[in-house]
Amino acid sequence: MQKLFSTKTQIPFMSMAKWCVRVSAILVIVSIALFLIKGLNYGIDFRGGTEIKIEVSETISVADVREQVSNIVAGEVSVITESGADAGKQGMKIRIAADGAEAAMSEDAITAVKSELTNKIEGSEVRGVTSIGGAVSSELVQKGIMAIGLTLIAIGIYIWLRFEWQFSMGAIVALFHDVSLTIGIFSLLGMTFDLSIVAAILAIIGYSLNDTVVVYDRIREKLSMSKSEDVDIVINRGINETLRRTAMTSLTTLLAIAALYVFGGSELRGFSFAMLWGVCVGTYSSIFIASPILTYFGLDRGDKPKSTTKFADIDA
Repeated sequence: MQKLFSTKTQIPFMSMAKWCVRVSAILVIVSIALFLIKGLNYGIDFRGGTEIKIEVSETISVADVREQVSNIVAGEVSVITESGADAGKQGMKIRIAADGAEAAMSEDAITAVKSELTNKIEGSEVRGVTSIGGAVSSELVQKGIMAIGLTLIAIGIYIWLRFEWQFSMGAIVALFHDVSLTIGIFSLLGMTFDLSIVAAILAIIGYSLNDTVVVYDRIREKLSMSKSEDVDIVINRGINETLRRTAMTSLTTLLAIAALYVFGGSELRGFSFAMLWGVCVGTYSSIFIASPILTYFGLDRGDKPKSTTKFADIDA
């Protein structure tokens, strides 16, 4: 693998940056529009209510299961299929929306639903039940948004202290790009968005930031060494000299996450998909967004980090 990336590259990233930034800006706008118009398919963590996981015969349809449950409950009922069931079986998730601040269903009601399913649908088996009240789910939404927001603010302060304000703004723009596109793809595909996806987004932020800081370190080094070269040339050289490390790290990470996606089962499918998407988007943004966009914030020869800066010599 080292031989594969051993040749020094001279890819003109900066000449492609203008178009990449424009395309990314359009994708971010589309992602925000999808979120505002279509919204997200919130999981039981955020919507509140009751989720019952069952396994039934492959001959049973979603409509049959929905009809049986709707006969005995008043709340909104949705049924989706999931993979990972045994041969000849199919897994399903039955979601019953919460009503007010209380849990969607009492223990007696849950027992009644389980009995209805096992009695009316031959060969059905209940695998698990999760119930969350509306007030709890609302609090989880607020805390999830707060966690992502505070993370971005803390990262901005860290980059500002370590480098210069242009680097801080570049990192924040790149991370906002990664988060927006991840939320956008979940909105577009209608995949379940729950607490595990929030955890994946925080992991994506950390991964993307690590890539960005490595490139920024090299750019800072080149700025201090190159006295007369144009800033675009210096930034381009910094990206190329870290490209081997970026490619190898991304490839090995993707292989591990791909194994998790294939063999991790339905419970980890959403998390592993978010990580697969996030690693690809994060790698792209560290190369085509975070570094080239420095020039948009007016980085020039006079802005190169000074050796006396308190945080300038911290290793990545």
